[in-house]
Amino acid sequence: ICLRFYYRIFNFVRFFMGITNKVLLNFESKQKVKTDSPRVAIGDIVQVKVLIKEGNKERLQQYEGTVISIKKGELITVRRVFQGIGIEYNFSLFAPHIASLIIKRHSKVRRSKLFYLRDRIGKK
Repeated sequence: ICLRFYYRIFNFVRFFMGITNKVLLNFESKQKVKTDSPRVAIGDIVQVKVLIKEGNKERLQQYEGTVISIKKGELITVRRVFQGIGIEYNFSLFAPHIASLIIKRHSKVRRSKLFYLRDRIGKK
């Protein structure tokens, strides 16, 4: 009795693992991973083009600003001042809707987060 029971469990586990492996292979083949994103650092002025879908139309929206934080190497916060109001956007570098990321200017800063820019007024 014990050997039959273990044999049935073994066959079930083997069957289940085969199904999960097929699902994982399909999922990995469908997912596109971006590996060509540029090396973004804190303080860089970047231009991010985002693919926006409106109904059945697609267009590119451009955001440009200073990188004030990077979280876990894949989530960046871009800040810019527009008409006297500070606007911050969070972008995932490996998201499929990010069309391009261009570094306009590289800056050397001595902080890991530039949250003090939130209190600054104007371009000084």
